[in-house]
Amino acid sequence: MSDIWLSTLITPTPQTGYDLAIKLSRMAVKMTQPDANIREKLRPGYAGNASDLIAISHIVAINFQTVSAANKYWNEDPATKCP
Repeated sequence: MSDIWLSTLITPTPQTGYDLAIKLSRMAVKMTQPDANIREKLRPGYAGNASDLIAISHIVAINFQTVSAANKYWNEDPATKCP
């Protein structure tokens, strides 16, 4: 995959940051397994597995943490941040 699809981690809002975190997670799977047919065959195996779904949520959370930090938590003034 040679296309540049990620030009920045900067997003205007936390919601768009979370959307980016999901995209980062999905793109990692796509780049690891570029064959769409194989990805489709694998999906039923993890779609009904609670442990796998929790692991997926963990990866999204880590990616959201990264995007949030890149965006300085969407707030430049630390005095106004929630504790």
